[in-house]
Amino acid sequence: MFMIKPLKEAIEESYTKIRELEIAQLYASCYKTAWETTLSLEEDGKSYVFTGDIHAMWLRDSAMQLLPYLSMADIDVVARALRGVVLQQAHFIQIDPYANAFNRKPDGSCFCADHTQMSPWVWERKYEVDSLAFFLFFLEAYFRRTKDRTVFTETVVGAVQTILEVWRTEQKHAEFSPYRFERDSPLKTETLSNGGQGTLVGYTGMTWSGFRPSDDACELHYLIPANMLAVSVLNRLQELPLPDAILKSAKSLSREIDSGIQKFGVIEHPKYGRIFAYEVDGLGNYTLMDDANLPSLLGAPWYGYCQPEDEIYKNTRRFLLSENNPYYFTGKFGAGIGSQHTRKGYIWPIALAVQGLTSTSLDEKKEILSMLFNTTAGTYHMHESFEANDPTHFTRAWFAWADSMFCLLVQQIYKL
Repeated sequence: MFMIKPLKEAIEESYTKIRELEIAQLYASCYKTAWETTLSLEEDGKSYVFTGDIHAMWLRDSAMQLLPYLSMADIDVVARALRGVVLQQAHFIQIDPYANAFNRKPDGSCFCADHTQMSPWVWERKYEVDSLAFFLFFLEAYFRRTKDRTVFTETVVGAVQTILEVWRTEQKHAEFSPYRFERDSPLKTETLSNGGQGTLVGYTGMTWSGFRPSDDACELHYLIPANMLAVSVLNRLQELPLPDAILKSAKSLSREIDSGIQKFGVIEHPKYGRIFAYEVDGLGNYTLMDDANLPSLLGAPWYGYCQPEDEIYKNTRRFLLSENNPYYFTGKFGAGIGSQHTRKGYIWPIALAVQGLTSTSLDEKKEILSMLFNTTAGTYHMHESFEANDPTHFTRAWFAWADSMFCLLVQQIYKL
């Protein structure tokens, strides 16, 4: 895509509001990324958004990549692009609600030939609750900003209905789910055990997820932050012009999932008190950690599950931003949450941005902005991750979602 005049003007205006020139320059560089390098306006009114160095469209990533442009939705071409994302995602969900990433054309391209039958539209078929949840998140955000009722096409309403049906099916995964996933890989994070069904779970009211938002397999399949996001977006559906039957079903499902979170997802920690687990199985097992990708436990207030002042969240936050979180890393150039998906000691800018977005301290937000600026290795872009002691060592030089997360943090701080 080419840079349009209104976006150029928005960048120029940001220089007058951001007092620190270096931060303003970094914001300008990151703000252009998704629009200029990953967005394609298709002839049928849809928008295809690839993730950057991987030319496939993730449902989660594409929603987050375009989110910083919502403030400009009164500009026709921007509204067209955002509406197109909703239409494109709805189209993909109707093709396969269990897939996480899709091709621009039905050419059969894929990350790996798995032991599952895939549509030629599907790039990867790792089922993640957040893939569907972020479609609802973006749909609600788009409608709230534009009041565009025409976006609720038959395909979009059908996609919403499909999501509800899948999440209900996956409340009783072992009994009713058709989903299986197996991949020939030496990495246990790349496949599901038990014939592709994953580890055993008990009924909790929550909805099952095969994979984390990192695209790594869940250890235990009730992923708490993904279920938190599901609760939040199901509640937000009540503000949308959807059929009453859908709204009633969404409200009921939200209550069931939230009840499961509260009953099975809260753990008594000897040091931090009552905190949220990252994953549980409904059989008494749980993992205590957080991952850098959204949805995360750290991000719960940002995506609307709870308030920053919530006592359990505050306890959880203290745990997550400590050495007790196995994926919290510190080094010469910063401290923050990383991921099993990348090397030990590598911090994710996405997680830093989320820490800033959920902080109640302006000083902490500014400290994170400084950390992000000092770890771009001179590229003026966010990366997937960087080594805490040497940010010239990083993964993924072209990762538009991370750039967009930095922009959201700057927009929040400087009210852009």
